[in-house]
This record gives sequence, C-alpha cells and structure tokens, in this order.
Amino acid sequence: MIKRVAIIGLGTMGPGMAARLARGGIEVAAYDIADAALERARNMMVASDGVLDNLGISAPADGAGNVRFTADLSDAVNGADLVIENVPEDEEIKASVYKQIDGMISADTIVASDTSGIPITRLQASISNPARMVGMHWSNPPHIIPMIEVIQGQQTASETVETIRDFIKSLGLLPVLLKKDVPGFVENRVLYALLREVVDLVERDVIEPEDIDTCVSWGIGYKLAVIGPMALLDMAGMDIYHSVSSFLNQDLCDRKDVAPLVREQIAAGKLGIKSGGGIYPYTPESIAELQPERARKLVAIRRILEGRD
Repeated sequence: MIKRVAIIGLGTMGPGMAARLARGGIEVAAYDIADAALERARNMMVASDGVLDNLGISAPADGAGNVRFTADLSDAVNGADLVIENVPEDEEIKASVYKQIDGMISADTIVASDTSGIPITRLQASISNPARMVGMHWSNPPHIIPMIEVIQGQQTASETVETIRDFIKSLGLLPVLLKKDVPGFVENRVLYALLREVVDLVERDVIEPEDIDTCVSWGIGYKLAVIGPMALLDMAGMDIYHSVSSFLNQDLCDRKDVAPLVREQIAAGKLGIKSGGGIYPYTPESIAELQPERARKLVAIRRILEGRD
C-alpha cells in the first residue's frame, strides 16, 4: 500500500500533484534542487489548496496527509513507497536522477515518471530495477484534472501497473492504461495532432487565432467534454465519418517538422506567458488574473460533469 510519496522536481506540475496527494491522505516529500523553486512551490500550494476546497475534496478527517519541502534528495526518497520523477523533459537529466536515487530506495519502491512523452522503455535503461518503473502522466493542472495516464514499459512488471492503477483509484482519480508505450502517450498525441492543424490553419491565413480558439472551445471542445471522440463517431455515424474523411484526410496538415510560425515566435523571444507574449500579449496583471480564472472555470466544468451542480 502506498502511503509515502516523494516528488522529485517541482516545476509547474509538482505543487498541484503534492496538494492532491496530500488530500488523499498521503505523506508527501516535495524535492527540488533550487531554493527558488521550493519557495515558488510553497506559494503555489496555497492556491492549489483553495481550488481543492472549491472542488469539495477535503483533507482526511484523521489528519493524515501532509506536504513537506526539502532540498535534500536522500531525505526526500527515504522511506518512500513511490517516487514520482518530475524533472525537465531531458533524458540525460532523468537518467541522472534515477542513478542518484538507485542506492537510496528499497527494492520495493516504485519509481514513476511524469514525462509528457518520452517512452518509459527508454527511461528504464537507467534504473537498476526496471520492473518497478512505470509511467504516471498527470494532466496540467494536476490538482483539477482527474485523469492520469499509466504507461507500462517493456520491463515493467504487471504487478507494478496494478499497484499504480489501484493507488490512483484510491485517490478518487481516473487511471487510463496504455496498452503500448508509444512516444507522447495518448493525451499528447491527440493534443499535438490538433495543435499541428490549428497552427497550419493560422499560418495559411485561413483564420485568426482568436477565432480558432472560439471554434475549438465552443465547438469541438464543448462537445468533447461530454462526448468522447469514439462515442462521437457513433453519434455522427460511421458512414458520415467515412464520407468526410475520404476527402478531408487528403487535405489535413501532415508536416513532420515544426511549423515556421512556431520557430519564428521562438526566434523573436515570444515563448508565451512565460515571456510576456506569444500568440497573444500578456501583462503581469493579466497573467496574475489568468490562472485563477481558468482554474475557476475548470472547477465549474468538472463539478457539472460529475453531476454535482
């Protein structure tokens, strides 16, 4: 049974993951090498806890569940039943972390990677007990979105997969098991297929960014929040899908490189919110308002989908 979890690398996802695990009665050790990241995570935890309150996810009545922050890696993983690696998407950095913790954890400790798309099978090459390693891909923001992808590498034991699935379910979250360890897993493969097409449409001057955001949010996204894509096939009819896809698939974007629009934005230093501008401009004031406003809307939608409003 998993009772103690170490999160290695806090970044954007770590604080939300820690907050949600603690609400599930888990003792969480949150580690980062940078003092600034630890301080930022402490501040982000306050907001995450407020969102969880709004979702009605209460702390256990027996007082179980807490988060402690540490800059000592051995202290973080000591006694952990599960270590969640959440460091940057760089195989060398991840490999370095696995090699560091290898001698610090027991043979029974499960190591899970929150990588957004690096195949788990590749990552297993850097750990001495690959049978106890699994993919555990949370979706951002992790304290709001209840779906977690579970990815079995070629050497992952089936018992490890079942333990992680049961653990996710015990938290009241939704595990999604991937039958194959494919790059990008499933959520990001679907998302990036959509992003490739919308970037192409904007680049070809078919539509403005504001209008395509409206189209996706209030058209496709609105429906998909209630009716999944495979169920949507049934609703539309296979004959209709066959008819439309027979000509539309020939015209959809299928480029294998990164679109010039994206490369030009990067060259101009326009990385998005983090740089104060990307597709859209951002001020410090608008950025401060954006995250809580989006969290409020996501909470409202989740409550409706769960039948609580």
